[in-house]
Amino acid sequence: MFESFPGNSSERLDRKAYHQDFYRVFESGIRHLRKLERGQHFKEKGFASWEAFAAGEWEEALSLVEEKRKLYTEQFRDAADRGVLQRRLRVVEFPVTPYVQWEFHVLRLRVELGDNIRVIDARAISDIEMHRPVPEVVILGDRVMYEVLYDDGNAAGANRFTDPELIAETSTGFDTLYDRAEDFLGFFDREISPLPPPLVGDRVPAHHGQR
Repeated sequence: MFESFPGNSSERLDRKAYHQDFYRVFESGIRHLRKLERGQHFKEKGFASWEAFAAGEWEEALSLVEEKRKLYTEQFRDAADRGVLQRRLRVVEFPVTPYVQWEFHVLRLRVELGDNIRVIDARAISDIEMHRPVPEVVILGDRVMYEVLYDDGNAAGANRFTDPELIAETSTGFDTLYDRAEDFLGFFDREISPLPPPLVGDRVPAHHGQR
C-alpha cells in the first residue's frame, strides 16, 4: 500500500500556488476529495483558537473554535452544491499529542456540520509503516494529488502529482484504510473527551516537557 509514492515525480508549489491550484481543480467538476492526515504536531498561526491553545489558554481555545462555524458551513454547502464527496482520515498516535487533542475539538465541529471524518490508530497500521509513514496527502478526484509540506510545523506548500496510476493507487490505499477506521465521534468520546487540558505554552512546568 502506497508503495509507488516515494520518488514519484512531482511539481513543488509554494503555499500560495498550492491554494490557487487546489481551488482551481476543486471547482473544475471533481466528485471526490480524500484527505489523509498523519502528522501529530502542527502550527496554525492566525487561527485564533490555535493561538490560544499554544499560549496555554485551553478554555479560551475551545470557545474560539465556534468562530469557524460559519466558514465551515459555507465550505460544506459549496461542496454539496458541486456534488463533491469529502472524506478525511486522521491517523492518531498514542499518547495523544496536545496538538491532536486540540485539533479534534475543531474536527468535532466539522463532523457536526457534515464532514466525513474517520480515525485510525497508528498502531493498527504499523505493518504498512515499517519503512515510512503513510503520506500526508490531499487527492482531488482522479486529476491531481498534493503531498502537503510543512516547515517546522507550519504549512509551506505541496508537491503536486498528476500521474493517474499513482493517484489511483494512493486513492485505493486511502479507501482501504478509511474502511478499517473508526467513527470519529466514538473515538472522540472515548479517547479525547476524558483528557485533562494539555500542558502547553506558559502552563508547562519547567521540569515537565510536553507529552
